[in-house]
Amino acid sequence: MKNILVLCTGNSCRSQIAEGYLKHYTGDKAKIYSAGIETHGVNPRAIKVMAEDHIDISKHTSNNVNEYLDIPFDFVITVCDNANEACPYFPRNVERFHFNFPDPAKAKGTEEEIMEEFRRVREMIKVYAAEFVQKQIV
Repeated sequence: MKNILVLCTGNSCRSQIAEGYLKHYTGDKAKIYSAGIETHGVNPRAIKVMAEDHIDISKHTSNNVNEYLDIPFDFVITVCDNANEACPYFPRNVERFHFNFPDPAKAKGTEEEIMEEFRRVREMIKVYAAEFVQKQIV
């Protein structure tokens, strides 16, 4: 079984969404973790937008990357440039992947406009997660 860490700045939106999709796509072939360089709590809009796609992340917690330094990760996926630059060293043969997804928490406008940005980013992450699993998880 593979261990996969998704790392973001605050472990609030992008990494939580990616964790949800990676769990969905890998089933029992991988153990998925998400963490942040900081912890900001799981964004309620991220929970809502994932529920729209029938994935429940309401029980997810916001965790600091330092909590996971002893886990033998096979893959670390950073989902923002800040996390990529601040990612700690993992003392194993870890394959690192990076994609700088837009931060939906920074969206401005009406509630519907903000939710549209969450949906747009969710779809980007969904495609990325599906392709990652297809290529990396046998």
